[in-house]
Amino acid sequence: MAEPAGVDFGALPRVAEEALASADALDTRLAGATTPFVVRGLVADWPLVRAGQESGAAARAYLLRHHRERAFTVAIGRPNGGERLFYDDGMAMNFRTVRASLPEIFADIDANEGNAAAPATYLASIDLHDYFDGLHDANLVALGARDPLASIWIGTPTRIAAHNDFPDNLACCAVGHRRFTLFPPDQFANLYLGPVEHTPAGRTVSMVDLKAPDFDTFPKFRTALSHALVAELAPGDALFIPSLWWHHVEALDPFNVLVNYWWRDSARYLGQPQDALNHAMLAVRDLPDHQKAYWRALFNHYVFDNGDDVTSHIPTDARGVLAPLTPDTAGKLRANLLRALSR
Repeated sequence: MAEPAGVDFGALPRVAEEALASADALDTRLAGATTPFVVRGLVADWPLVRAGQESGAAARAYLLRHHRERAFTVAIGRPNGGERLFYDDGMAMNFRTVRASLPEIFADIDANEGNAAAPATYLASIDLHDYFDGLHDANLVALGARDPLASIWIGTPTRIAAHNDFPDNLACCAVGHRRFTLFPPDQFANLYLGPVEHTPAGRTVSMVDLKAPDFDTFPKFRTALSHALVAELAPGDALFIPSLWWHHVEALDPFNVLVNYWWRDSARYLGQPQDALNHAMLAVRDLPDHQKAYWRALFNHYVFDNGDDVTSHIPTDARGVLAPLTPDTAGKLRANLLRALSR
């Protein structure tokens, strides 16, 4: 039987491009943005970008001049295993995770350069401040009053399954080329999501292989594709990925580096929605239907609808966690949850 044909990325609509002439213009455009956009050349003047345009080896040398002497976590694929870091046929990971110094990791990349059978090498979401000295300040996007988490992603050619993140994300392509295939948040049911607690990198991923989608097994993926957008980034380009947008990511060159910034508009003292979902699966999902119906109505009352009728009959100073949360009331709610979960 013939292998399934891959997605025709050239036939998919492109992510819109924006021409932003200043940091203030970027700050203004990001405020309240809910759809993705590309900014060509946003970080073209970064020293890291210039080093990568010289060669992958020059980019690695530049990174080594800034790295800290500590162990980095790196995912190593299987020899002849291809570039997709995912599950194997038994739903174990098709890669291993090890700790090594950055010079050791880069020495392996150097030794395998040009070897088509070499295992994929991928350093994911490495904190720029914790693992490098001066790299963040020398290669920086001004994001106004936002206080983002800045991370770097380094590796050989890789394909990362479609997943989403809670924060907003500005992804800056520094070395090599990257292709993002994006799906709106509401397409989750058409992406055929895998396990929640057993994932390649902490987030639930689509089980569909975009290089060879099996439409017999995943027929609704055709609907997801009808909503898909593609962004192809060259060194220096940046892509804004709004909160909860699904994105499949391909690093296309022999050596690739991406720097990204994550931030959330909501207060940091608030909890993570994924934790609430996990707790709901633990506490609510397997109840009898009539009990689930009650809890669905109560969730709507307190969480999703959350109208004035929830608290209007309670004195203002007695509303506790029913009022908009503060650092103090959020801390008390978190402490109560921790006590309850530890029983």
